[in-house]
Amino acid sequence: MKSLKLTMILSLAGLAAAQTTSPVSLNLVMSLVKNVKLDGKVTEQLTPSPKTVLPGDVISQVVTVRNTSARTIQSVPVTLPVPKNTRYLSAEQPQGNVRTEYSADGGKTFAAAPLRKKVTVTENGRSVTKEVEVNPSEYTTVRWTISELGAAQTLKLGYRIQVK
Repeated sequence: MKSLKLTMILSLAGLAAAQTTSPVSLNLVMSLVKNVKLDGKVTEQLTPSPKTVLPGDVISQVVTVRNTSARTIQSVPVTLPVPKNTRYLSAEQPQGNVRTEYSADGGKTFAAAPLRKKVTVTENGRSVTKEVEVNPSEYTTVRWTISELGAAQTLKLGYRIQVK
C-alpha cells in the first residue's frame, strides 16, 4: 500500500506542477467507495482521502478543474494517470462538453474507447496478427479535453480504479 500512496502523491505533484503557468487550477480528491445498507437500501458511501486501502477496494479519483481567469478558455487538456498497483474500472460521468480519451501505453498515444491493439497469435501453425479490443483494466492514463471553460467555471472529471 505504501507504493500506492506514493503514486497518489506523485500524481498530485504532477497536477500541481502542470498548473504553474496556466489559468487552470486542479484539485484531485481520491475517495474510497463502499456500498452500505441504510434503511434497507444499499447506497454508495464515499470516504475522501482514506488513510489506508486494501486490495480489492474501489477508489473514485475525481479532479476538479477550475478556470481561475476572467476569460473563457478553450481546448483545456487534463491528463490523469492510473496509479500503479490499481486497475482502471470505469469513468465517472463528466460534466459539460468534454472529450475523453484513454491510453494503454503510459500516455504515449491516446484514443477514444474502446482502444484496439495488434497481437500476434498462432493459428494452424502460422503466426497471424490480429486487432483486438484492449480491456479497460489495461488503461494506464485518461485524458480529457474540455472544449470550453468559462471564467471562474469548474468541472469535475474522474474515474474509478480498483486496488490490486
